[in-house]
Amino acid sequence: MAIKKTASAHWEGGIKDGKGRISTQSGALRDNPYGFNTRFEGQPGTNPEELIGAAHAGCFSMALSLQLGEAGMTAESIDTKAEVTLEKDSDGFTITAVHLTLVAKIPGADREKFEQAVDAAKTGCPVSKVLNADITLEATLEN
Repeated sequence: MAIKKTASAHWEGGIKDGKGRISTQSGALRDNPYGFNTRFEGQPGTNPEELIGAAHAGCFSMALSLQLGEAGMTAESIDTKAEVTLEKDSDGFTITAVHLTLVAKIPGADREKFEQAVDAAKTGCPVSKVLNADITLEATLEN
């Protein structure tokens, strides 16, 4: 079974003076602005790296919920932050790393099973699989 989701981008102008808009099929993003200034100069609006980070944090959190359930645990909460690193190289720019920071509240959790579930979610999450970057993770378990 294949599930297909779509997103679109519209761009006008040159790289530095141009402006774009990003939308998603679901409507979660609808004509959200992005451009050189939002990507490299910290101006308001979104950028591809931020969106990849959001996708990775969301995907990992869901994958962890699955892995925890298979280990007989249910999280009260899973909070994941993704820090995406974009670096300039000889070919332009490359996303070289994603660092996930996880805080999971799981009353009565077994630490070893938790760590196994975290590792399985990190490698098994579909977004982790698509990224060709160094993915690191820092996990905190709150019982």
